[in-house]
Amino acid sequence: MPKLNVLVAGSTGYIGVQLIKLLVKHSDIKIKYLCGHSSVGKNISSYEKSLSSKKLPKIVKYNKSFLKNIDLIFTALPNGEAQDISNDLLEHNVLIDLAADFRLNKASDYLKWYKQKHRSVKNIKKSIYSLPEISGDKVNNFNIIGCPGCYPTSILLPLIPLVKKNLIKTENIIIDSKSGYSGAGRGVHKKYKDKNLYESLSAYGVGFHRHNSEIQQEIDIYAKKKLSFTFTPHLTPMFRGILSTIYVDLNKGVNIKKLEKTLNTEYSKSKFIKILRTNSLLSTNEVINTNNCYMVICKTKYKNRVVILSAIDNLIKGGAGQAIQNMNLKFNFPANKGL
Repeated sequence: MPKLNVLVAGSTGYIGVQLIKLLVKHSDIKIKYLCGHSSVGKNISSYEKSLSSKKLPKIVKYNKSFLKNIDLIFTALPNGEAQDISNDLLEHNVLIDLAADFRLNKASDYLKWYKQKHRSVKNIKKSIYSLPEISGDKVNNFNIIGCPGCYPTSILLPLIPLVKKNLIKTENIIIDSKSGYSGAGRGVHKKYKDKNLYESLSAYGVGFHRHNSEIQQEIDIYAKKKLSFTFTPHLTPMFRGILSTIYVDLNKGVNIKKLEKTLNTEYSKSKFIKILRTNSLLSTNEVINTNNCYMVICKTKYKNRVVILSAIDNLIKGGAGQAIQNMNLKFNFPANKGL
């Protein structure tokens, strides 16, 4: 099979660079175009020295004429820009978006949470929100694939199987997530310049973070009744990684062993998800620089309440790695190829 010709738009952000670092290891991929704005004319090695030994094209401004000889477009752009590119797509193109443009099923929800009108409403119905372990081969039916956000990835992977089997109460779930500052993008240093980024912990988006919308949308698909939760994200003084701490109440007759058995069964074929033994210690250190999600269920002083810990690398499993997972599914490559 000939190599896939790939265009990466938004190639110089943290996620874009991580994506390129993974793609160069994938033997079925040829990176044909790297696109950017202020970086036009530069080499990607200006942003990531480890790529200096790779034969990669110089960064150019995106032009829709490129799409004629491209199989696959990855967009790691500010919200809204992938919508414009989706309007240029030719029949043979596949678009995998790492931003939020195709995460929400309704244009009205996008307007509500992202404060901008969706510029490609017709393509929302032609797209799929794909958390690979949950969506599986459904991606085969779509040429526009929306990758989940980093926080929702760490939250939905443990919660969906438990909600699906009706093992936990669907009200008053508390989700406390902590992320490395790379999750806020390259502009994080300007945006949080007064926050002493390297030595302090900051809560942000309290009560109304945008990721509330996709967590609610996806979990409601599996819940028997509307699920209510409170989600609070935090920026931590580390570069990468997410640890989500999820507090849930068990339904009658349910214990931790049943929860663990359900998760192990759900993810028995997954190469990237590992359920640790009850009450195991879990840190982001175990998943950094991998596409893995580790999770563990912990007892509390209340018999019917447990704490679920979930750890991922926000730039890989929460971003670039997940995008490659979706590509591997779509093009029938081995699940862990390039990962």
